[in-house]
Parts: sequence; structure tokens; C-alpha cells
Amino acid sequence: MTDTTTAVPHRVSSPGRPRHRSGPPGEPRNVGWLYALPALLVYAAFLLYPLGRAVQISLYDWNGNTLATWVGLDNYVEVVRDPALRASFGHALVLIGFYAVLPLAVGLVLAAILGRARVRGLGFFRTVVFLPQVVAMVVIAVAWRRMYSPDGGVNDLLRALGLGGLTRGWLGDYTAALPAVGLIGTWFEIGLVTVLLLAGMGKIPGELYEACRLDGAGPVREFFTVTLPALRGEIAVALTLTVIAALRTFDLVYVTTRGGPGTSTSVPSYEVYNRAFQQGRVGSAAAIAVVLTVIIFAISFGITRIAERDR
Repeated sequence: MTDTTTAVPHRVSSPGRPRHRSGPPGEPRNVGWLYALPALLVYAAFLLYPLGRAVQISLYDWNGNTLATWVGLDNYVEVVRDPALRASFGHALVLIGFYAVLPLAVGLVLAAILGRARVRGLGFFRTVVFLPQVVAMVVIAVAWRRMYSPDGGVNDLLRALGLGGLTRGWLGDYTAALPAVGLIGTWFEIGLVTVLLLAGMGKIPGELYEACRLDGAGPVREFFTVTLPALRGEIAVALTLTVIAALRTFDLVYVTTRGGPGTSTSVPSYEVYNRAFQQGRVGSAAAIAVVLTVIIFAISFGITRIAERDR
């Protein structure tokens, strides 16, 4: 009896032949933009649109109430030529030293000591040093203004140390007012920088330190050979945050000195407020704000690029 059943040939795919797919697994990539669209709309509404309006207003002479007059780039020329405005940007650069450079130096020392010494209660210490970050700057400014007063805690401490000749009204002194404000920023930012650096040190493999010790390296060489290079990313983040804080500081200056005495502590963000709401020069204030935004972006971009290039 003959078997009449015919076998159906099976297609064997060639090992070298790729399988055809209609597309990548999952949803198309364009669908991802739909998920991001609500966030992009919020970003555009609350950041991009106000920024664009600020650029537009900066091209006019406007007091906020009457019709505006087109002046082109005159407001930007004033930012460059006005000695008071140039001085305010200079004061902001000085504050960068107090807000960024000093906290970074102190934070590196504190983090290196705490990371090496294995201090008990390190979590509690991190909470304490980070505490100023969760307190409103207005509250901090009011407290430090009282400490800087002629009968405040700073002068009392100097008298107790036998340095009564150094006492003064710190925030009313033309020479000491800006450093006094800057030191508040130093105290405020040290906790943030220290916590960032301690977190970075916790990710460094212990084998690197062991290899460094086997080579006979001491604590200082160990810090510069292992710790500092490994913290490049955290240092970049800390510098970016603190530099931005220095350039956009307003509430601290407003509460402590109002830009005085004279204009010795005036900064660009305070000039924006002063010209817009006190002098009625909204166009000039918008120009200062745009220039300040460009400077902040340029410095932040530069720090990021340098950190990425050195990795």
C-alpha cells in the first residue's frame, strides 16, 4: 500500500540572512514625544515664553504702564557703559569667590577628613551641615543681619577675643559690607558642597586606596592621586550650583543691605528689581536680566564642558 501523504517542505532560514521586522519592538519612537509633550508645554509656557518676552521688552523704553518706545539695543549699550551696572556685575563675580570657590575648598577638606576618619554619626553630621539648604534664605538673612549689627554676635565675639578694635557695623561699612554678605553665602553653601563630595567619595572603590597605600602614598598624595580625580563630576555639579546661586542672589542682598551702603553690594538681580519696580525702567531691567541669563548659561556650559573633556 502506497503512502499518499505528501510532506510539506519546511523553509529553513539561512543563518546569514537577517529576519525582516516591521519595526523596533514596542511603540514607535515618535510616540515618546507624545509622552514628553506635557512637560515640554509646561517648560515652554513658564520658561521659554517669559524669556522671549523679556528679550522683546528689553528692546523698548517702557515704564510698565504707558506705551513703550522702541530703542533697539540702547538698553544693552547702557549695561556696558553704565558704571553702576558694571560695578554690580563685578560684585557678582566677587560673590562667586564666596559662594563657589571658598565652599569648594572647605568642602573638600571636610569631606576628605570625614571620609578618611570614618566618624561615628556621619549621617547626623550630613544632616546638620545640609540644614541651611532647607531654611528659607530670607530667614537666614534676617538672622545674619542681627548678628552683623553693632551689638550683634559677631562684634561680641571679637570683643571676647580681645579684638574690640575690629568691631564695626559690618553691613554699613563700604569696605566690609560685600565680604560680609559673601561670607553668609559661604556658610550657606558649605553644607551642600560637603554632602555632594561625601556622596562622591562613597562611590570610589576601596581597591584604589589600597593600591595607593601599597605604593607608599600618604594621606595628602592619596587625596590628590585618587580622591580628587574621582570627584571631578561632583566638583562640576557643585561649581555649577554655587556659581548660579552667586549670580542670581537677590533675597540675601535685599534683606541685609538693599544694595548699600551706596551701591557697594548691588548685584545684577537686585538691579533688575530696583529698575523695574523702583525706577519704572522695565526695558532696562529686562536687558540686565537677559545679559545675566546669558552669563549664567555660558559659565554653566563652560564648567560642564571642562568636566566632560577631562574625563
